[in-house]
Amino acid sequence: MMRQIPELYGSLVFNDRVMRAKLPKDVYKALKKTIQNGTHLELDVANAVAVAMKEWAVENGATHFTHWFQPMTGITAEKHDSFISPVATGEVIMEFSGKELVKGEPDASSFPSGGLRATFEARGYTAWDPTSPAFIKDGTLYIPTAFCSYTGEALDKKTPLLRSMETLNREAVRLLHLLGREDISRVSTTVGPEQEYFLIDKELYRRRKDLVFCGRTLFGAAAPKGQEMEDHYFGVLRPRVAAYMHELDEELWKLGVPAKTKHNEVAPAQHELATVYDTANIAVDHNQLTMEMMKKVADKHGLACLIHEKPFEGINGSGKHNNWSLTTDTGENLLNPGKNPAENIPFLLFLAATIQAVDEYADLMRISVASASNDHRLGANEAPPAIVSIFLGDELTKLLTSIEKGTDFAEPEAVQMETGARVLPHFMKDNTDRNRTSPFAFTGNKFEFRMPGSSLSAAGPNVILNTAVAEELRRFSEELSTVAPEKLHSAAKDLVRRTVEAHKRILFNGNGYTDEWVEEAERRGLWNLVSTPDAIPHFLDEKNVELFTRHHIFSSEEIHARYEIMLENYSKALQLEGRTMVEMMEKDLLPALLTHTGATATAVGAKQAMGLSTGCDKELLQELSSLYESITVNTKALTANLAAVSSITDVLETARFCHDSILANLETIRSFADRAEALIPDRLLPYPTYDQLLFSV
Repeated sequence: MMRQIPELYGSLVFNDRVMRAKLPKDVYKALKKTIQNGTHLELDVANAVAVAMKEWAVENGATHFTHWFQPMTGITAEKHDSFISPVATGEVIMEFSGKELVKGEPDASSFPSGGLRATFEARGYTAWDPTSPAFIKDGTLYIPTAFCSYTGEALDKKTPLLRSMETLNREAVRLLHLLGREDISRVSTTVGPEQEYFLIDKELYRRRKDLVFCGRTLFGAAAPKGQEMEDHYFGVLRPRVAAYMHELDEELWKLGVPAKTKHNEVAPAQHELATVYDTANIAVDHNQLTMEMMKKVADKHGLACLIHEKPFEGINGSGKHNNWSLTTDTGENLLNPGKNPAENIPFLLFLAATIQAVDEYADLMRISVASASNDHRLGANEAPPAIVSIFLGDELTKLLTSIEKGTDFAEPEAVQMETGARVLPHFMKDNTDRNRTSPFAFTGNKFEFRMPGSSLSAAGPNVILNTAVAEELRRFSEELSTVAPEKLHSAAKDLVRRTVEAHKRILFNGNGYTDEWVEEAERRGLWNLVSTPDAIPHFLDEKNVELFTRHHIFSSEEIHARYEIMLENYSKALQLEGRTMVEMMEKDLLPALLTHTGATATAVGAKQAMGLSTGCDKELLQELSSLYESITVNTKALTANLAAVSSITDVLETARFCHDSILANLETIRSFADRAEALIPDRLLPYPTYDQLLFSV
């Protein structure tokens, strides 16, 4: 029988409860000071922590430890070492030192570095992140770490995130102190990611090379049923899925991941898991664990978990909604409007700073979610468009309009919902609706950034958000620092008014899926960076380089490295899809199509011999033959382009060629392949079809 959830939760985590029990009081206090205030941790404290951590890990069955880090691949990496240390007697003892806890040495040249590391310059370091708790998984102590090169450049996702969190903390505290809030000493970014995913039968998954190699189906005729009946969203969980979700919750709870909400999503075979909010770097670590555990638990249930943004054409893809807010060490949410938002100066300033940040750095917001996989999803009438805008809802829009025009704001009265059924309990209506088409929507006391794709590391979007908002807070503080205390309230309101007036073009409460909005956004001068190669070059724009270097988020070398890595990842993904498409056409679909064409020709010939042939017979045979020719010709064109891309040396030119030529080839072949598959009997196809993949679990 499963242990009680409070006992189970965090049972494999070196958390505060364990630290209090295992560490000497002075060591515990020093470690807590580091965690809460970001102060430096001395080696003698690290040694004491290492001893206690090793003892706890061994007690819980661990034999090895690993520095767990997040390289620029977007996934996690780990190298395992045992606790054993040989002694003179020929025996071994179990040891773990502070030096081993604090520092590891993975090979830096074998991970994406954007030119920061050459093959002959291999040394790199992992450094313990004491703010994210260690945990035990598969008999190994996992130590969350940052990853840097021998020369000190960040080669990972965590280091810039920690830098951005500290930058935002510094600027937020500075502004709050100007407002008289000296009681606040720290502001933390809090994040609650929602993770969407698909579950399909594992045996069927193995028979699709495109799913195995690329994470998505490169072609496939639509199933007779998709999501048009709207019966899957929030529907009853099928027993196999429910069993999977139950075990997934338990495994995540053991690791201290606060898995909270689970349900069916809109598309068939699609689901969602959401976690409770946590500090940003812990939330990012937890999300990486969640994606890993989703796949691991699925395997135990004979399932395959797909986290690609668009595994299937014609139905919704998957996102990772990033719920972002700011919390003080006194327990206040700075994005909570409160009972009187018109006079809540901290809220108004932080709201205005966020609006200005998103408008001025909308290109970076788009870049933070750019990938070959997410390009398939953005703007596809299922996800936010590639155009960044902000939804505030009716109440906040009216509030900001009143500030802009200098008129009084009438607080909306609480409205009781009238359902028309007397037996139902009374409840109060929210002051504003929700908008699922908005890329960046205010949802009561937080912003929901809906553009990130499901497979994306949540670190990138939060680095951009934190840094951009920190920059606006810095500007606000500089202006308000010259104002006399008695005039601060009116000066702050005037600053909010001018900010809203200057940046209201980014505010849009309507339907982001319409063509009219695309036209309106263009008139407003908003970015519409449709593809990754359109977006990434702006990473090097002067204003963006200045933002990152001013706040020490990235050095100039780190910026250029990430520019190269993002473009390389895009090109590699499309080339992989191209090679997979060629193989599936030549080995799978074309032979099946030829077999079916031959059988059809034989049947038509037999009918002709009997004088029974019709024009429909000839039309079918002609279509099959034409499809075979079209697929063959375009597959050869794809093969030629895959060969040609190797001669291009510039990363941006390569990415653009992959987009304009290879992706275009893929889409053209798909249009013919989908039609051909629809005409071929399932028994002749060497791979499972959409209806089998989507409705077999």
